[in-house]
Amino acid sequence: MSAIAGLALRGRRVPDAAPLEALSAALAHRGPAAGPPVLGPGLGLVGRGLPAEPLSAGAAMLVASHLLASPEALRTAQGLPEARDAELPLLLYRRRGLDFGAGLGGAHALAVADHAMRRLVLARDAFGLAPLYFAETSLGVAFASEPGALIAAGFATPRLRPAARDELLQLRFTTGAETIFEGIQRVLPAECLAIAGGAIVERRRAPPLPEGGPEAISEPEALARFEAAFLASLAARLEGPTPGLLLTGGAGAAALVAGVARLGLPPLPAFAPVLEGQAAPGDAIPVPVTRDAFWACLPALAQALDDPSAEPAHVLHWLLAEAARGQVPALLTPDGSSELLAGHGRHRAAMRPWWLWGRAMRARGAFDRLETLGIEPRAWRDGIAAAETAEAGSGRSRLQVAQAVDMGDWLSNGLLGGLDRCCARHGIEARAPFLDAGVVAATFRLPDALKVRGGEGKHLLRRWLGTPSPRTTPRLPLGAWLEAEAARLGPLVARQPGVAEICRPGRAEALFRRATDRRAGAAAWNLLFYALWHRVHVEGVAPRGDAFETLG
Repeated sequence: MSAIAGLALRGRRVPDAAPLEALSAALAHRGPAAGPPVLGPGLGLVGRGLPAEPLSAGAAMLVASHLLASPEALRTAQGLPEARDAELPLLLYRRRGLDFGAGLGGAHALAVADHAMRRLVLARDAFGLAPLYFAETSLGVAFASEPGALIAAGFATPRLRPAARDELLQLRFTTGAETIFEGIQRVLPAECLAIAGGAIVERRRAPPLPEGGPEAISEPEALARFEAAFLASLAARLEGPTPGLLLTGGAGAAALVAGVARLGLPPLPAFAPVLEGQAAPGDAIPVPVTRDAFWACLPALAQALDDPSAEPAHVLHWLLAEAARGQVPALLTPDGSSELLAGHGRHRAAMRPWWLWGRAMRARGAFDRLETLGIEPRAWRDGIAAAETAEAGSGRSRLQVAQAVDMGDWLSNGLLGGLDRCCARHGIEARAPFLDAGVVAATFRLPDALKVRGGEGKHLLRRWLGTPSPRTTPRLPLGAWLEAEAARLGPLVARQPGVAEICRPGRAEALFRRATDRRAGAAAWNLLFYALWHRVHVEGVAPRGDAFETLG
């Protein structure tokens, strides 16, 4: 949950401390200040939660938002000398230059001030667990762990890109390097940027996924390989203060519980969402997910998700992190298991040919054929199509291509970004044992039949667990909750400036009146989230009370 920010100027003058302090203040929820801004010729750096660590030789300085998966394993694998854990990325940078991030593993967003080469280097982990953004301005390049900080410090404005807005409405997330805000970009997962003279001079990205199609391997061999990699990853993320478990359901969550037991460790505190009429699994701490809790959390959730994601799972993430606050310093999440082991229905549909009712992933947008929007979006799928083209080839199966596309945009921009914000706002660090280089190497190139069998995904994981049907992820009754409040919610949403400019008169209200219809309900939820998000981040209205009060 730590953060970094800074400014690389076009000239060599030492920057003023004020804009750096503004960046730091906007990230205050991500941890205490690591100290005053670090200032130098043409450069200023700030950190939250983790200190700026100078390399002993004085040639470079690091500010970092990171969790190395296993510092000791990193030393051994990379042949690094004994040093403080915080210095390891710098040692690897001295050895590998711009390729240093690929050897780190874990979750990291790093800024290295290389005084010898007069450049600033930004790097992000392979799967986008740690966020990092930048804006190119007349002064130079500003960067921060959240786009909201760049806006708050005056390096960008909350002006929207219509193409990204359409993506958000249709897909629930945005794709590629450009964010929804004009002038703010993401450092992509596995990417490294070099900045010199206040301008980006090089962008380098390592392939985060293994190349090649499905390999030949037996199920027993695959199970043994997965277990070794997963337990090693889990053990590394259990180092330090005891974390809790985020039990959102499914085989991935069950694997976290089973993995802790197979490591011979006592059960960890576990937090499970519970809808009305349900019970928490085992000894998990039940976290009630009620209609009142839903309406109450939405404004704060929209405020936290400055890089917007309308994924309903973030409601669960928010409520679980809220319940865990003060009880554990970190939460282990099963996120990534569905993407690695084909747990989504869209993966299984994409692997079938068209004549067996197969279909391209995300082929239909939430508002298609609903006649709600004034101008029907046309280019909303361009980012997905570009990713499909980029990920195809090298012998990959249809299933592998679908998984790679999901991991490239949906996972980092839609799921992990929201999880990060939900946890950070409650002082908690999110850790993802499935998103480990060893686990990815052990699973991504498995034969399709070891991922999908009998119409179900995650076959290998279910075999490893020995349980055919773990508790499924609770599905929020969004349609019922939205339709029950349609009389007051529909008009409230429809008259919001962000909604009024994109919807036909009377059509937004109609969505809420029939929100129990699957398609209408999905679109109504997207519109509600967008209305709240737009009110907070574009109109600048501070959340107050529940969703109705904030929109009122």
